[in-house]
Amino acid sequence: MKVTMMLADSAQAVNGKLYILGGGWSIIGPKPRPMAIVMKIEVPWDQANIEQRFRLRLIDQDARPVMIPTEKGERPVEISGTFTTGRSAHLPYGKPVGVPLAINHPPIKIEPGASYVWELYINDDTREDWKLDFSVSTSGRR
Repeated sequence: MKVTMMLADSAQAVNGKLYILGGGWSIIGPKPRPMAIVMKIEVPWDQANIEQRFRLRLIDQDARPVMIPTEKGERPVEISGTFTTGRSAHLPYGKPVGVPLAINHPPIKIEPGASYVWELYINDDTREDWKLDFSVSTSGRR
């Protein structure tokens, strides 16, 4: 699968389209802010109508999972779900089907001056280009 990813302030996926606000940044902070992970996933023609599992995990610059406090103790920052796309009768044989996903995440307390990566896994597979790097500023500028 081919995946195009972007960080944004917020986003929505509606009727096969992505609506993105404040997209394309790679530096945030230093105060915690909400963020959106925006993706366009190109599902191969022969995998349409098959449920796909995805998982996003946030890791630090040392490739360790970022942990946050929860009611059940500290947990890694992870987002998971599924997606399925249909295949139109008018779609040419072999043409991939685009699936837009927009995931809005509340502010996360992360370290100013550090770097982080959102890693995407689809059906437990990941690739180097399925990663979003960002840094946290030490000043008030973004």
